[in-house]
Amino acid sequence: MNEEFKNISRRHFLYESAVGLGAFALGSLTGCNLSTSAKKLVDGVLDPMAPKAPHFPGRAKRVIYLHMAGAPSQFELFDYKPELAKLNNQPCPPSLLEGKRFAFIRGTPKLLGPQANFMQRGQSGNYVSDYLPHFSQVVDEVSFLKGVHTDQFNHAPAQLFVHTGSPRLGRPSIGSWATYGLGSENKNLPGFVVLTSGGNTPDAGKSVWGSGFLPSVYQGVQCRSEGDPVLFLSDPEGIDRELKKKTIDAINDVNRQHFKEYNDPETLTRIAQYEMAFRMQISVPEVMDINNEPDYIHQLYGTTPGQASFANNCLLARKLVEKDVRFVQLFDWGWDSHGTSSDGAIDIGLRNKCREIDRAMTALLLDLKQRGLLEETLVVWGGEFGRTPMQENRENKNNPFLGRDHHVEAFTMWMAGGGIKKGVSWGETDEIGYYPINGKVSVHDVQATILNQLGFDHEKLTYQFQGRPFRLTDVSGKVINEIVS
Repeated sequence: MNEEFKNISRRHFLYESAVGLGAFALGSLTGCNLSTSAKKLVDGVLDPMAPKAPHFPGRAKRVIYLHMAGAPSQFELFDYKPELAKLNNQPCPPSLLEGKRFAFIRGTPKLLGPQANFMQRGQSGNYVSDYLPHFSQVVDEVSFLKGVHTDQFNHAPAQLFVHTGSPRLGRPSIGSWATYGLGSENKNLPGFVVLTSGGNTPDAGKSVWGSGFLPSVYQGVQCRSEGDPVLFLSDPEGIDRELKKKTIDAINDVNRQHFKEYNDPETLTRIAQYEMAFRMQISVPEVMDINNEPDYIHQLYGTTPGQASFANNCLLARKLVEKDVRFVQLFDWGWDSHGTSSDGAIDIGLRNKCREIDRAMTALLLDLKQRGLLEETLVVWGGEFGRTPMQENRENKNNPFLGRDHHVEAFTMWMAGGGIKKGVSWGETDEIGYYPINGKVSVHDVQATILNQLGFDHEKLTYQFQGRPFRLTDVSGKVINEIVS
């Protein structure tokens, strides 16, 4: 009688329609092929993060991406322009303003020469400013991209574009694509870990490490360098580990039954995340603890245990890739140099920000190299766009401090390790650094190159969604072979 009632129940019909047909539709729209991995997961053999083979052998097995949120000025760091120094304080030519969109510049601004001193460094002779004295020691390890361009001049959409391939919400981040394509080699840690410093998250929020339309198991897991590494990692009082294990087993028995009935890919995510959370209670506190590192390592990085800092995050990034975490994303906030305050001045605030990262990012490259990890770890550094060669004149008057507006035409990024050539500088801007004159590359080109180093043809790493295959690089992008060894 109960079964008969259930079969004619309006509520049951709606449930079947919403969850049953809805799950079927979800699988169709997202292109999920669950037949092999899902069955194995239900049987307790595999999970969605099981290691997978790339399209071809990649030179890099893992990535550390250092994003300076707010966009550092290339003119004070890497793109040396002596001619711009000669033109300092002269009115900007109208040809550089006509038809252009700026975030804040109005009227006719004045050209602004570099506020740093430059020298050629290392055997490569690449220019690095005195804002980064430590980084000058490792300049021969990196490849510079001097002609990167974007079409987004505001922070949030530009950050989304750099990390998801689209300036709009809803696309998977590059870390999610990497873990979707490769899985993870460590079952006790997330495949994609995010660390933030500078006191704020990026302007685009957590979407820059979100999974978009990919199953949410591939989104980044944010960890902290002070306090508990992950919120609610510790068990509440009165709950021991044995009881927690029994609870999770019971929950996942229900989840497995639910998956057999409805084939919903998010059920796999729930199962994997419950089990991962249980294992993380042991593995995460160990890997996220820098107190046991030797003194020479703390001196090398400039770390202070217990603080939330870029230096601590760089050391944590090394520890995480050492444990085979696939993708580690570091966001450091505070690089927006408009000149509206001393913190945002390119001769004061920018110099101070460089002091916060210079020693640590240099140490990261040195530490990875001496441990034999740099060869298979791709390190990427950059912001979301560049800064203008003219001074910002908000409201048609100069700001109280020296600052530069957002610039989309050209900015500098660098890569190291993971099959990237050493000591190379690819791309060149004109004499005042406004336009690339050779070696112009797009954000999608940078993304294609990162995927290439991991072993992926960026045009073939796709996911079926809303009736068509999507990819990180949308419908463009090419590998920057000039920096690939």
